[in-house]
Amino acid sequence: MKEKSFGHIAFIDNDGFPHVTPVWVDTDGEHVIVNTAVGRKKQRLAEEGKPVSIEISNPSNPYRYSLIKGKIMKQTFESAEEHINQMAKNILALKNIQKVLKTKKGF
Repeated sequence: MKEKSFGHIAFIDNDGFPHVTPVWVDTDGEHVIVNTAVGRKKQRLAEEGKPVSIEISNPSNPYRYSLIKGKIMKQTFESAEEHINQMAKNILALKNIQKVLKTKKGF
């Protein structure tokens, strides 16, 4: 995940079918980190202990990919705005970005 990579995260939805959505993927060296807005479906499905799969494609050859399977460790809201802004700078190669996402209570 050293390159600018997009991934697809998959959960089992409440209807028993897979729910797959594209995401920006990051790591802290031990865990895979995905950032989303509160209230989005992937955030609602990301309950601690639930199974999850993430596919990360090689940007230069999408037929090469990594598949990670595991369980949700935790949801945290600390530093989420700073994290998404840093990911946007890295992935979109923006140098003078002020804010990508403004966090609102109840959003």
